[in-house]
Amino acid sequence: MSKKKGFFVSCPDANHFCDKNQYKEATFWEKVKLNIHLIYCNACRKYSAKNNKLTKLIKNTKVITITPSDKEIMKEKLKQKMSEK
Repeated sequence: MSKKKGFFVSCPDANHFCDKNQYKEATFWEKVKLNIHLIYCNACRKYSAKNNKLTKLIKNTKVITITPSDKEIMKEKLKQKMSEK
């Protein structure tokens, strides 16, 4: 990451700030610099949008798992089918 001071940052720095912001680790100034960069950089706006979408999808997962007994039944059926051939 560059050590330059100022409001304008490179795309790799902006992506890094975006990733940090996703995990609530970005400082106030990193957020300011990211938002300024997003005003004029279309590629980073797309990256940021995809990052936000991914975060929302992961937070809202509704994973349904099978019970251990159902898993054992499935294993037994699979073994039976494999031994038939």
